[in-house]
Amino acid sequence: MLIGLIVFLGVGILFFVLGTVLWKKQRMDLVNEWHTRNVKPEDVPAYTRLIGLSLLAIGAGCVVTGIVACIFEEALGWLALPLGFATGFALIFRAQKKYNGGKLIS
Repeated sequence: MLIGLIVFLGVGILFFVLGTVLWKKQRMDLVNEWHTRNVKPEDVPAYTRLIGLSLLAIGAGCVVTGIVACIFEEALGWLALPLGFATGFALIFRAQKKYNGGKLIS
């Protein structure tokens, strides 16, 4: 269980760091070019905010899963992982649809 906790915390922290940098520093270079090709310069803050929040949601799902699964040693913790990923992907889908000219893939 300890190894699982370390892995989930590591992955969650990585997503937290990437999401925060993307959101707060507006680092569009962290996103693939084909996902940002049609984003207008005035939409960059809103786009990076949504993508950053999506990474934070995925990271939160990883961290919660690791902690709950380690402390309680039950399968209940595994519910947070798909919830975090679903939330994160929904935010990515929304950002791509709204700010990438309606295209999910350019």
